[in-house]
Amino acid sequence: MSWRGYRDSGGSLDVAGIARALASARAAGRTLDVPISDELDLPVQDAYRVQDELAALRYRAGERLAGWKLGYTSAAMRAQMGIDEPNFGPLTGAMLLPSGADVPAVALQPRAEPEIGLRLGRRLAGPCTADEALAACSAAVACLEIVDSVWTGYRFRLADNTADLSSAAWVVVGGTLPRGDLDQVRVTLSVDGAPAGTATGAAAGGHPARGVAWLAGQLAATGRVLQPGDLVITGGLTAAVPVTPGSTVAAVFDAPDAAAVTVTVNGPGATDVAREVR
Repeated sequence: MSWRGYRDSGGSLDVAGIARALASARAAGRTLDVPISDELDLPVQDAYRVQDELAALRYRAGERLAGWKLGYTSAAMRAQMGIDEPNFGPLTGAMLLPSGADVPAVALQPRAEPEIGLRLGRRLAGPCTADEALAACSAAVACLEIVDSVWTGYRFRLADNTADLSSAAWVVVGGTLPRGDLDQVRVTLSVDGAPAGTATGAAAGGHPARGVAWLAGQLAATGRVLQPGDLVITGGLTAAVPVTPGSTVAAVFDAPDAAAVTVTVNGPGATDVAREVR
């Protein structure tokens, strides 16, 4: 498809139209070969406007905001995708899965990455420090994110990814982690029992709470705050691993209460090597 016609009569970006096109492609089970930024100037601030419209379509369909995801907080993910700054996107209740669940068959091209989640115990408004962000959290949890980009082969720029909810799809939520040593917690990612990556919590920008503080500041710029009960997943700790139908993915955290967070993939899958548009 072409994005050149997605401007209103005044020449401004047709934010709502782009959001509808992204939603339609996903609903039809197809990926898009041409990123928006190939054909249109798409500043990141406009990408977040598209993201808001896309999220609003989900809310109108009955989903509810359940938290937020951070992207590209680790060097591993930035190197894999050729992106040099973080972004964020909303999580809805429909995206949250228990450990051992199946990824729905609507997955387009799923990839897995282990993450540390922080759940807010009280309202947190930015700007704030990492220590203040951690103090506002009631729990840390082991998570396994299944990202699912609408862009064919994960070929996108930061703005395209941001518009597409930062590839948010599903988050498998596991047991609790020790809040005092989150930067030291080690995780091993495996697919069908084969090791696929290992890292510690420090991979998420030095400490997962730093990402929560950054997010609070970003949300504050648009008059939003983190609310009690919100779950913030703080970024992939390893590179994302493509997974295929029937694969079982596990993230094993070195913490007594977390055990393994697992998911079985039922979607069509994809094994394309990620390519970043230059």
